Amino acid sequence: MKKLAFITALFMLSQLIYAGGLLTNTNQSAQFIRMMSRNASTGIDAVYFNPAGLTTMENGFHFAVYNQTIFQTKPVDSEFLLLNNGSYEGIVNVPVFPTAFAVYKMDKWAFSLGFGPNAGGGSADYERGLPSFEIPITKVVPGLAPLVQIDPAMNVTGYSADIAFEGRSVFWGLQLGATYKVNDIFSVYGGVRYLPSKTTYQGYIQNIQLELNNDQFVSAPSWLTGVSGTLGGQASQLEGVANDLQQYVPQGGSFTLSQLQNFGVITSAQKAQLEGVLTGLGYNSSQVDAMNLETIQQTFAGTADQLSNVSQTLSGTAGMLGDKKVDTEQTGNAFTPMLGINISPMENLNIGLKYEMKTSLTLKNTPNEGDNYSTTLFGDNVNSDIPAILGAGVGYNTGLIEAQFSYTMYFNKDVNWGPNIRDRSAGHDVVRNREIDRNGMEFALGLQFNVLDNFAFSVGGMYGDMGIAESYQSDFSYSNPSTTAGAGFAWNITDALTFDAGVSNTFYQDQTVSFNDPDLGLYREHLKKTTLNFAVGLSYSIF
Repeated sequence: MKKLAFITALFMLSQLIYAGGLLTNTNQSAQFIRMMSRNASTGIDAVYFNPAGLTTMENGFHFAVYNQTIFQTKPVDSEFLLLNNGSYEGIVNVPVFPTAFAVYKMDKWAFSLGFGPNAGGGSADYERGLPSFEIPITKVVPGLAPLVQIDPAMNVTGYSADIAFEGRSVFWGLQLGATYKVNDIFSVYGGVRYLPSKTTYQGYIQNIQLELNNDQFVSAPSWLTGVSGTLGGQASQLEGVANDLQQYVPQGGSFTLSQLQNFGVITSAQKAQLEGVLTGLGYNSSQVDAMNLETIQQTFAGTADQLSNVSQTLSGTAGMLGDKKVDTEQTGNAFTPMLGINISPMENLNIGLKYEMKTSLTLKNTPNEGDNYSTTLFGDNVNSDIPAILGAGVGYNTGLIEAQFSYTMYFNKDVNWGPNIRDRSAGHDVVRNREIDRNGMEFALGLQFNVLDNFAFSVGGMYGDMGIAESYQSDFSYSNPSTTAGAGFAWNITDALTFDAGVSNTFYQDQTVSFNDPDLGLYREHLKKTTLNFAVGLSYSIF
């Protein structure tokens, strides 16, 4: 029986993603949710989207606070034949996703502060786990099929297991920067974002059971340990018999059991005992009668070796099917330098540019009490680099209508995304690296209609494609091209106080990915996703 290649990458859900690139959350304001395009913003949320544009604000202090409530589902449908049920779903609920901005503007200078979840910001709950967790367990059943030839009571016909995990992740971003107005056309910005980051994983694979003869479930580790002991004992007995017979082979190896009895070498009771053992090994009476002593001795010795090997394999498999628990925290921090330019070549036209450099981030893995697997999975340190980002936007305001076009590029090709978790969990000899075909991009168009002096409504749309190769995709972490629609309103309660609200819905293109299992060959999985986002915010100015 082939040795079981068990799970080597459990709980490697490396990030929880809601909007933006593979790691980055760009949904940093209610204005973004209701317009989807803010890269040329000159409002308070320009602290994040276009910080070089802050010098267009009025002198004084400006503040804004926002919260978003986000609902996401991540269904995975696997066609792997051995699964009891190939449908899985991850649920992401984020009741509180806070961001806050502050600006002090004085003449040619603007000093800004931003705070929010730059990546992550919630929890993902998988009540049934994922195919990568369960597929290695399913292979136990066909792997144990030869046992029925030893004993019909060892007919393994199915399996069950309790599998679940929850991942929580948040990379907080604390951003500081200064903007300087060079002249009436150009403004420049320099800043840095500090990222204290934390990811936690809690989950288990436990209570793995085997079904015998379609009607009885037994604990897999206990049963396999028992069977291993039984077969090991039988192997020892056969080895002893083979060793006893070896002394007679040089002179009587060519004789049958009947001939040896007639010659007085063995008694009738010994002959009957040897015939019974051979019959128990599956030989019929005519085959037993035709065997000579040398063949019988070799049969016992060979069978003893086989049973010993099976016993050792079952013992190892029993150990691999024991309960595994992950309860760990991964923490770290990093800095992201940022630059920006704002260009106002003519009245009502604004162009914003922002570049965020690559963030080198390493998280330290710290298991909690009771954790018996996270160090095996993650090691002591986990690489979580964030790609560089280039954002560009063009805005034009006619008074009645304000239009913004945004383009964002994510330099995903410059980041090592690590091994493909599915390949690793399946036991491939060669594990593919998760690859990027081309850098990711998003482009968006937003329209705001200023229908009253103190009230405006807006709509917007965004398309995103992170440029991933098929080798990137696994049920742990996958990226689907998406189209997002947003809408909402802004209400100027007073000249100093504004209320914003928005809602967005992201429509993802379902992805079908082929995986090559080393034992069963090609099969497909269908990776899906949905996201719904509600946002509100208040901004206040002291002139």
